[in-house]
Amino acid sequence: MNDPGKIRNIALVGHRGTGKTSLLEAMLYRSGVVTRLGSVQDGTTVSDFDDDEKRRQLSLSGTLTHIERQGVGFNLLDTPGDSSFLADTIAALRVVETAVMVVNTVNGVEVQTERLWARADERGLARVVFCNMLDRERADFAGVVEALRDAFGTQVVPVHLPIGAEHDFRGVVDLLRGTASVVDDGSTSEAEVPADMADAVAEARDALIEAIVETDDALMEQYLEGEEIGADALIEAFAAAFRVGRLFPVAAGSATHLAGVDALLSLLDGSPSPLDIAPPPGIAGDGEGVELICDPAAPTVALVFKTFADQFSGHVNVFRVFQGTVTSDSGATITRDGHKERLGQLLKPQGKEQKQIDELVAGDIGAVAKLKDVVTGDAICAEGTSVAFPPFGFPAPLMSFAVAARSKGDEDKVMNALRRLSEEDPMLQVHRDTQTGETIVSGMSQVHVEVAVERMKRRFGVEVDLHPPRVPYRETIKGTAKAQGKHKKQTGGRGQFADTWMEVSPRARGEGFEFVDKIVGGAIPRNFIPAVEKGIVEAMSDGFLAGYPLVDVQVRLYDGKHHPVDSSDMAFKIAGSIGFKAAVEKAQPVLLEPIMNVHITAPEENTGDVIGDLNSRRGRVLGTDPRGQYSVVSAEVPLAEMLSYAPDLTSMTGGRGDYTMEFLRYEEVPAHIAQKVIDEAAKAREESR
Repeated sequence: MNDPGKIRNIALVGHRGTGKTSLLEAMLYRSGVVTRLGSVQDGTTVSDFDDDEKRRQLSLSGTLTHIERQGVGFNLLDTPGDSSFLADTIAALRVVETAVMVVNTVNGVEVQTERLWARADERGLARVVFCNMLDRERADFAGVVEALRDAFGTQVVPVHLPIGAEHDFRGVVDLLRGTASVVDDGSTSEAEVPADMADAVAEARDALIEAIVETDDALMEQYLEGEEIGADALIEAFAAAFRVGRLFPVAAGSATHLAGVDALLSLLDGSPSPLDIAPPPGIAGDGEGVELICDPAAPTVALVFKTFADQFSGHVNVFRVFQGTVTSDSGATITRDGHKERLGQLLKPQGKEQKQIDELVAGDIGAVAKLKDVVTGDAICAEGTSVAFPPFGFPAPLMSFAVAARSKGDEDKVMNALRRLSEEDPMLQVHRDTQTGETIVSGMSQVHVEVAVERMKRRFGVEVDLHPPRVPYRETIKGTAKAQGKHKKQTGGRGQFADTWMEVSPRARGEGFEFVDKIVGGAIPRNFIPAVEKGIVEAMSDGFLAGYPLVDVQVRLYDGKHHPVDSSDMAFKIAGSIGFKAAVEKAQPVLLEPIMNVHITAPEENTGDVIGDLNSRRGRVLGTDPRGQYSVVSAEVPLAEMLSYAPDLTSMTGGRGDYTMEFLRYEEVPAHIAQKVIDEAAKAREESR
């Protein structure tokens, strides 16, 4: 397609288990792209082709496919609905004009329905709700429509009515056109509107007409004057309101039975093109906003929104062209650091299959393989053009694990594999904790991290063990004490001698270490004093109680002795360490723990459970902030109590709660808990000997 007006970019989004992958498969089948309807249960769908997805029967990453209808090209993005794998979903909503919100009509409006709707709203996207699984027991179309209108407003209007219910569901009535379609043994055919539905259809059609005329002043005038409005005028006004987000149509169907799929495709024929919704603004080198234009002749600006590894093509970047035209074997600039890349053969993915193409114009979506240094979020620009894009706004990871290579010598392989996986999944973060020496992998859930570990084994041939990360405790002192640090050693030759006297005292939390030199009269020569400080600093790194770093301490070196022959830097370094440890022992050493600033978003009915649970975790609840049907609970909680919080919150809220957490300060650990930490550290040291 070389005309932006004949391109449609559509993302299928929704809560986990609503049937997005099955719907995409049905759309591909009804469009003639596949000749056999694949199944999620059998692992035969076009979009869920990864081994992990087949085994778990769950979409773990986004997949690009495409169809063509009446000369218009549709780019269809199947996205994950599980909260642990939403990176591709969030990114997909940045590069499309239309979101199809798939809803399970048994479960109704679920937590991801609400969250993803809000993200689509931020982008000003056109939206269609597809009420799926109407053939299931307890499926309730009317109840779901009511819940949708309560959640998202009266702009949500049904354009279809289901024919039959639950196991008798067999088709839909198109309220705009007054026609019906039914499915029999996989074949869709036109049918008469059932007589017993006449009243319900008339009532729903009147409500739809009222919603349409409210978006068009001319039609409203006709309507109020009692004039009959022609079908073509209604359809045209509806399509215009749909494209600009003034109406959100609700479609009905069952993807696995192909019911309502053709009607949904017809509805999407009227979805906006890239010319109808302005591209998101770019950012110039000076930080100013840049308006992009969907013009194939303008300088090229494209956004990489997904990165993955393909066994045949290697490293693949999927991107949306917002401005200009991208051609195979052309040069480009990567705005992140200004380096140049040579674009090779352009690709048009169809699931795991890759079709080669020559160019992609503004508004289109495609891929390119084997770029040297391009990651998700990068802007690909024409040489001489420099435009970046705002971050995608991925949520911060909620669970962390320490990873250790199972085989000695695999440490570098593990880090390389984790780096590659984090490039594919921006919500998977990897860092090395300099305080504990552990490699930490952070993700949205335990399943998220476990999937990464499985991919490491299968794709990179390395195995790791997962452990809860160590809490980065600290140690400090509460009192003031003086002590002598003396090092004297006489051997056959030159001896070692150094004598120091020092006083330790606490500093305010966060003020760190201070060394004060109060030596007078040359008791310790000036050239040895830095060695004393070095010995103290090294002793601080090991702590006194449980081996954690000592912080917020002042050391005043006020006296000492030296020997003109036997004193040395090494002797004074050792003496400084001995004296410091002796003084700390007498200065009431205590253990400190990190306190986190936590904000939990949970349904109102679960707020009491959340607060009670936080209290049991030694948390201090600071307040609650009502936000619609949810409440945000703010609290200060020790990090040690939050390591397993994510699954507990999921259990308390039925998967509808989430939280953010950031470091706030260090506080003293209660004595009984501190003793447990000290005992565990002593046991670990004993076992390591």
